[in-house]
Amino acid sequence: MGKGIFDLEKNFAQYGAYHNNKTNIIIHTIFVWPILFTTLLLLYFTPPFIPIPPLLATALPFSLGNILLLNFGFVSVIIYAFFYICLDVVSGTLASILLVACWVGSSILGDALEFSLAWKVISVCQVVCWCAQFVGHGVFEKRAPALLDNLVQAFLMAPFFVLLEVLLKLFRYEPYPGFGTRVQKVIDYNISEWKKTNKYKKST
Repeated sequence: MGKGIFDLEKNFAQYGAYHNNKTNIIIHTIFVWPILFTTLLLLYFTPPFIPIPPLLATALPFSLGNILLLNFGFVSVIIYAFFYICLDVVSGTLASILLVACWVGSSILGDALEFSLAWKVISVCQVVCWCAQFVGHGVFEKRAPALLDNLVQAFLMAPFFVLLEVLLKLFRYEPYPGFGTRVQKVIDYNISEWKKTNKYKKST
């Protein structure tokens, strides 16, 4: 376990306190990664910092050397992958592979659609996905989303935490023995404290 932003147990417990309802968890599992994908699709249209080296470009299949751009989308993938691997090597590596797949896929899609059509696809997807998550919080979780309290967690950590939650619940994967039990205790405590505070605010 690390400290601060790299403290996996603390950060996952904080995320879990905002995503404890089963329906809300399913909603986030479905819609978080499409938000990331379409964000990368938007970033595909940012100018590259440097061109793909000619030798690498010719070695890539399907003319990907002319499609994959070393731009803000690429930099975002590197930053996200770095954080995820620092949090947990195994699940972080899996998340990084998915990130690269999203980057490649969004680049191919961006090249095929071009900006005039891509921004429409991006807009529709983003609106639908964000609305679904707000419904998840408002109707099922009955708690405001984490982005109102922790922007870093909402935008940087959310894709990783969604993946880790799937690995925990469906495949019983734990970054270290006892992780799930320890985190659930913290989640339960955080929720109980939030309920006490919320109840106090309503009574005053």
